Amino acid sequence: MKKTEGKGVVLLRIIHWLIWIVVLLIICSGCYGHEAKSKEEDLLRVKSQAEHPSKKVILILVDSLMYQSIDKGLQQNKLPALKYLIDHGQYYKDLVSSFPTMSVTIDSSLITGTYPDQHRVPGLIWYSAKDKKVINYGTGPMEILKHGVDPVLSNAMIHLNRDHLSAQTLTIYEQLNTVGLKSGSINGLIYRGTVEHTLNIPEWIKGPTSLPGELIVKGPDFLSLGSFSNPLEGIKKMPDSLTKRMGFNNEYAVESVKYLVRNNKLPDFLYVYLPDLDQELHKKGPSVIDGVIKTDKQVQSILNAFGSFKEALDQAIIMIAGDSGMSTILPDSKHPVIDLPQVLHQYAILGPGAEATSATDIALAVNETMAYVYKLNTKDSLKQIADILKEETRIDFISWKEAGWIHVVEAGTAKEFTYKPNGKITDSYGQTWTIGSNPDVLDLHINKDLNTLKYREYPDALKRLYGALNSHEGDFLVVSAKQGYELSGQSSPTHKGGGGHGALHRVESLVPLIISGTTDKPDHTRIVDLKSYILRLLTKPLGKSEKTN
Repeated sequence: MKKTEGKGVVLLRIIHWLIWIVVLLIICSGCYGHEAKSKEEDLLRVKSQAEHPSKKVILILVDSLMYQSIDKGLQQNKLPALKYLIDHGQYYKDLVSSFPTMSVTIDSSLITGTYPDQHRVPGLIWYSAKDKKVINYGTGPMEILKHGVDPVLSNAMIHLNRDHLSAQTLTIYEQLNTVGLKSGSINGLIYRGTVEHTLNIPEWIKGPTSLPGELIVKGPDFLSLGSFSNPLEGIKKMPDSLTKRMGFNNEYAVESVKYLVRNNKLPDFLYVYLPDLDQELHKKGPSVIDGVIKTDKQVQSILNAFGSFKEALDQAIIMIAGDSGMSTILPDSKHPVIDLPQVLHQYAILGPGAEATSATDIALAVNETMAYVYKLNTKDSLKQIADILKEETRIDFISWKEAGWIHVVEAGTAKEFTYKPNGKITDSYGQTWTIGSNPDVLDLHINKDLNTLKYREYPDALKRLYGALNSHEGDFLVVSAKQGYELSGQSSPTHKGGGGHGALHRVESLVPLIISGTTDKPDHTRIVDLKSYILRLLTKPLGKSEKTN
């Protein structure tokens, strides 16, 4: 007999879920915000006190922007703003992301100029050996509910920037402050700086959690984070209502930039995060370009705020980048989801939101197409766990560290590759390595005569994998899925027939980078190198060509 409910009860439940889903979507889109004590304080201090001989730099990070989508839109003559920037600047299709290819880790690499072994933010979800719990910044509604809304909100809004992001690595905001330059962040996930801000938590969020009404945090000179921190409140009507995800949307970010431009309030460096495209591609897959066309229109409006496209490049260096690529996840009929609890059914697995005990064998932290598998109290070695996982042919590879070496096993085969930092082999980034047998596991091309290696299917694979395996304490494996497949934990979100990212391979690792308004080129096209490049642009006197564009 089917269970029935009265219409009133159903309606109340729908309203309840709608409210919480909005909150969870905010978290998934990078809701880390706070409100300045005085609404206009940010606007008063954001402009440089002295004139600097360099242009302003605006970096627009478009979540999941792919060069294939840009090329498709250009061919159809549907991206006039991006076309203008490309025609009058530099266009790279091989900007290497961080690993795992998840926004919170990528943004940490971008803002600190380091990989996770230094900035210490391992992924969107990871296991803390110190707390004996899984740290989740917001992977999906069901998983968040099972882990607990309170700890997820606390991790995202308090601990990420204050505690988890290593204090030993300077952010670009902190570094710019040391040379007297002003900076700003609009809806950025990683915002740690030197200027004090107050985060005000709405009562309807504070009520069911342990969050205080106000949080004192430090950020750049200008910090805009949706309705939690809106320096334009009372000055300009902003799209930051509940139905607009409280300001964590492209429109809010774009309107903020336009206000700063039109009112001559641009800081020396401004970081702008546009989240909307990622959600569309997760649902519809990476071949859809509707979202890119919308993004282009938003970029047009920013350029026009300067007066014209040309005037924009006369006044500022405009950079547009993706953060990760996205694979097309196969449809349900092709069985694209790799159920890790089922594959590892012989172990007692830590449940969502639970604390590990002596009876817990392993823990899982699934970052879509990549996962960490932690050895807790099982007597099996990491290699023995890897031997079980490698039988699953939809997995690409399994990796772990042991006695100073990184081990990489190709799933479905007996091939094992080992390597470690420092040695006679030099890669294209000047990093040196000691290489063991079977380098083809990571598709490495070794030139034995020159002692060099080139990356092919897995860009900057050795350093990025090393970074993930040394990103936090514990004994764990890194698991990467083959293209078209995604990993699943006990309550992980899945994207059958849509799009996914997280893995090491090139489709999810290579993103576009457009630079306009300067002839200066980056030394390397990696997200981890953008910080040093931007610092160079901001401290370098303009040459004649930059002045006249």
